[in-house]
Amino acid sequence: MEAFETYQTPLSSRYASKEMAHLFSPAKRFSTWRQLWVNLAIAEQELGLPISEQAIEEMKNNVELTPEQFEIAAAEEKKRRHDVMAHVHTFGKVAPAAAGIIHLGATSCYVTDNADLIFIREALTLLIRSLSILISRLSGFAAQYRDLPTLGFTHFQPAQLTTVGKRATLWIQELLWDLRNLKRARDDLGFRGVKGTTGTQGSFLTLFDGDHEKVEQLDQLVTKLSGFEYAYPVTSQTYSRKIDADVLAPLASLGATAHKIATDIRLLANLKEIEEPFESTQIGSSAMAYKRNPMRSERVCSLARHLMVLHQNALMTSSVQWFERTLDDSANRRITLPEAFLTADIVLSTLQNISEGLVVYPKVIARRISQELPFMATENLIMAIVKKGGDRQEAHEKIRVLSHEAGYQVKQLGLENDLLDRVRADPYFEPIKPDLDSLLDPASFIGRAPQQVDTFLKDWVEPALASKELQDAISASQRVELSV
Repeated sequence: MEAFETYQTPLSSRYASKEMAHLFSPAKRFSTWRQLWVNLAIAEQELGLPISEQAIEEMKNNVELTPEQFEIAAAEEKKRRHDVMAHVHTFGKVAPAAAGIIHLGATSCYVTDNADLIFIREALTLLIRSLSILISRLSGFAAQYRDLPTLGFTHFQPAQLTTVGKRATLWIQELLWDLRNLKRARDDLGFRGVKGTTGTQGSFLTLFDGDHEKVEQLDQLVTKLSGFEYAYPVTSQTYSRKIDADVLAPLASLGATAHKIATDIRLLANLKEIEEPFESTQIGSSAMAYKRNPMRSERVCSLARHLMVLHQNALMTSSVQWFERTLDDSANRRITLPEAFLTADIVLSTLQNISEGLVVYPKVIARRISQELPFMATENLIMAIVKKGGDRQEAHEKIRVLSHEAGYQVKQLGLENDLLDRVRADPYFEPIKPDLDSLLDPASFIGRAPQQVDTFLKDWVEPALASKELQDAISASQRVELSV
């Protein structure tokens, strides 16, 4: 019952993937701290400091924490009011030969900041893979409906026709930009490295008796052991919090894309043209049993707004860091960074679930086209009459009068659009009556939409997803089943 009596964030308890939730778990955090201490000891030993093989072996053998060690660390932190030193002492208890050299020369940010950079990079990788799967799913949808005419909307008012697939490419294009932005953020990410209390590496210079070259080598070795290509050349006690803002910016931008896609789907659901998946036992409303609410898309919009707002936290935190550091970033970052990645993870998995079960209703779409297309086709009718020898101005006036009459039927009487019937009944249009069906074929009003879909998928989507990393992710992917 204890789990039900304490608040838990729904991001991890209700929605997020196991992989992303684990990445920001205490177990992952503190085992990563220990691995960073191992890397530091290995590098310091290699550069001549008197650190025994036994010390390093004991550290390597105890990177993962047991439940008992978590309890010891919690008790130590309560006594010392310092989380890093609590874990230094806890690590020393299971690696006694290393107790005197754990954290040698380092400051707390050696483990906290470097660990955060490791988590950010791994989290970006998870998002990049998830996003590639979503793009792949929507690309299949776009290809399937590349030439299905549908009414376009500007200002949410009827406009010229497009296709269901072409509309989907608008979503995919923004997701491709998000993929580019996430990859840039990951590829640009550096390591804090070993910089000391204010970034001067003074403690390490002392350890190596003033040997500047060895201090530089130490920074490079630890960076390499930790899996990074480079360390930031200069830091204060922390890595610049501007890095957090730079990382969360593409996540916020992804939130904007997701909100737009989910909003489009919600509007299309209202029109009954496209619906998100709806399970046989799903309940849309506790009162209105007939309802099929787009709850998945609504969830995406809800979480996307949260994701967009979190970027502001990172910006404000970056802007108020005094000199070499202040601690007013700490509590904020403990919330903001995990929440940003968990939220982005949930948004992508929910969109994937939607994309894998989108239902299209061609007959509803065709009916809506038939209500609007006669008005849109009036210019085609005028041109056809002129080609048959008619007068353009006279034809325009005829169409204007008939259009107003049909508009009255639709707007004032609530009847169907009967413009085409009025045209057929008017002797003036006798020369083009055999051509009316072809003149009003929806396929003749979609321009190059199908060809645009084909070219876009071939020239832009396929190259963007061509890397082995993304192809492996797509090949290994399974359908997303939402727990709630």
